[in-house]
Amino acid sequence: MSSRASRAPGPARPSVRPARCPDGTWETAQARPHASLRPGVIGYRGFRLAFPGPRARLEAPIGAVTLMLGFEGRVRVTEATGGWVGVGGQREADGARPEGLRSVEFSSVLSGLTTTPVLGEHDGRLSGVEVLLTPWAAFTMFGTPLHELSGWRVDPDTLGALPEAGVDELSYELGRLSSWRARFGLIDETLGRWLSSGPRPASGTVRAWYALTHSGGAAPVSRIAGQAGWSVRHLENRFREQIGLSPKAAARVLRLQRARRLLCAGSSQVETAAACGYYDQAHLSGEFKAMTGCTPREFFLARGVHVDAGGPPATDRLAGEATSLVLRHGPRTGGALPSRSPLPGSPLSKTAGHL
Repeated sequence: MSSRASRAPGPARPSVRPARCPDGTWETAQARPHASLRPGVIGYRGFRLAFPGPRARLEAPIGAVTLMLGFEGRVRVTEATGGWVGVGGQREADGARPEGLRSVEFSSVLSGLTTTPVLGEHDGRLSGVEVLLTPWAAFTMFGTPLHELSGWRVDPDTLGALPEAGVDELSYELGRLSSWRARFGLIDETLGRWLSSGPRPASGTVRAWYALTHSGGAAPVSRIAGQAGWSVRHLENRFREQIGLSPKAAARVLRLQRARRLLCAGSSQVETAAACGYYDQAHLSGEFKAMTGCTPREFFLARGVHVDAGGPPATDRLAGEATSLVLRHGPRTGGALPSRSPLPGSPLSKTAGHL
């Protein structure tokens, strides 16, 4: 894969935020994809983290597919159901992890839609770009029925729909480039090729997805099916293939996504439950615990303070949404896997002028 694409005109100048905190440095860069890729490709967020010890984030379900293109370090993803991950720097009980939890560790990770939270951990040095995709665009890009991705994280190069080692090669080239603008330009060009060669989603799937998202998950499934000109059964089959979850499960994710946003904006649980279509406050609290791994109060309080005073603030995957909690986290058991390869220029840039 050539880096010549980085010189092609088109990508806008990204918004870059470098900073130093008491025990490390960090940097983020955000940009919108090229207009030809929207609305299927939602956005890009680049990051470079350099800390002396491990860091962790609790990630709640969102209404998007995430492709993390890592070019330094590896991330471990562990299922976080049952509330065993405490927020505010504390773990429940004696801090032991329950046995039998699924856990994977990759340099680059593809995350489909899910109704359960996960814990993401790394050893303190991590660099890459998160690409946010609508589910139907992910179906086109990876050419895989999305129910095969639902609920878990995979190495995208194992799917076989893209050129062999395509994601690995793209990640490597991103690490060789010297600026975020060049990186985002290369991603624009590469995703454009991948999207142009994949299967097209049904137009009814796209319309139904946007009807559901615009309602915040509140629109009845029967009404959405009727608007698409399909039976409910046909809509369920299309969603399973091209979205990854059933319409009802996808509605749960979108409804709770809206509820988190309202709670963090200052709405009470009673107001939020009524606005989002929950039966009552108890219904909201139960869904919140099941899908986020903590109670609404715990999540709200953790979002209102710097849980990890030595690191960057929580950077949400979706702009304007409450998707993540940065946690104070002790050493990982089992050690870390080494970075895939040393990269030129890997020390973190301290100023935007070095990008």
